[in-house]
Amino acid sequence: MVTIKSRVVIPLEGSQAAPEFLSFSGFTKEHIAIVFPSVTPGVTPLVRVHSECLTGDVFGSQLCDCGPQLQEAIDVFSQEGGVLLYLRQEGRGIGLYAKLSAYALQKEGLDTFEANRHLNLPEDARSFEPAAQMLKAMDISRIRLLTNNPDKASQLGDHGIEIESTIPTGVYLNPNNRRYLEAKVRHKHHTIPF
Repeated sequence: MVTIKSRVVIPLEGSQAAPEFLSFSGFTKEHIAIVFPSVTPGVTPLVRVHSECLTGDVFGSQLCDCGPQLQEAIDVFSQEGGVLLYLRQEGRGIGLYAKLSAYALQKEGLDTFEANRHLNLPEDARSFEPAAQMLKAMDISRIRLLTNNPDKASQLGDHGIEIESTIPTGVYLNPNNRRYLEAKVRHKHHTIPF
């Protein structure tokens, strides 16, 4: 059973109200929730489920849209409140080293999903069940979901979280990630308008 282990308020640069970082017992990976205070109590919480992307989140990689999506969520939650669920499942769940190997194959013309298959790895090994378990540990059963990925909503629903609405993230297109975004639409039906 997943339960809240600890809570600590950490001020963030550019955030009006300092969010609370939550750790959990019951996981093998160190997933965290970052809870921004709501400016409108009683409203269904806005939630972003974000899978770790060291290259994008920390170093600003232009090969994906992860960093800008993470920053968008922090900016929105800073203004109106919300919950950021940060899942430690780098590279669609295949790990950082495998992701770097997949990047090398993408430079040769494969898309992100084809590269994973070429490495004899799943196209997408992520599970969003931990996100549902975190929400339940926080006594949250109904959310508004900030995502372009229909699989997140589907998996959360399968694990008992009611999705009141889905709010699309922005589209963070640059010359280096167009093929990546197109592959997400083609393979996984992400709602990204071009």
